[in-house]
Amino acid sequence: MKIEGSCACQAVSFTLQSAHPYPFNVCYCSICRKTAGGGGFAINLGGDALSLAVKGKEHTSVFSATVADPDTGKLSPSPCQRHFCKLCGSALWVWDPRWPELIHPFASAVDTELPIPPERTHLMLASKVSWVQADVRDGDKQFEEYPEESIAQWHQRLDVER
Repeated sequence: MKIEGSCACQAVSFTLQSAHPYPFNVCYCSICRKTAGGGGFAINLGGDALSLAVKGKEHTSVFSATVADPDTGKLSPSPCQRHFCKLCGSALWVWDPRWPELIHPFASAVDTELPIPPERTHLMLASKVSWVQADVRDGDKQFEEYPEESIAQWHQRLDVER
């Protein structure tokens, strides 16, 4: 599926191909909440990094959050790169060198009509702030941290690949 997206001020637009276009991951981590706004409901899709085409790339910047090592507590920059529009601040996509073949556009930046997921995965619930109520529906999965199931595996399990 071809996905088209843009920022709020329209200075940046992008396209990419996605075999995994269902917006099913609902993340409650503090990084998504603080960089993408709202109650932390950033939703990542899976896309082919080689297919990413960006117009207005000069208006983008990258943010790498500082994260604590789960074993030592030592703080260090995350390798995960969150791309955003430096003019309006819109979160656009995430790229991580650990999975260089993937781009994860934020559903909030996507302009293409996306398919409605048959179930959702609520992740990083241990980071959810008290004033956010998770909208968990019948069939949804819930995880305090990250699930073991990948975006591709979720699509394969539910036979919703495009």
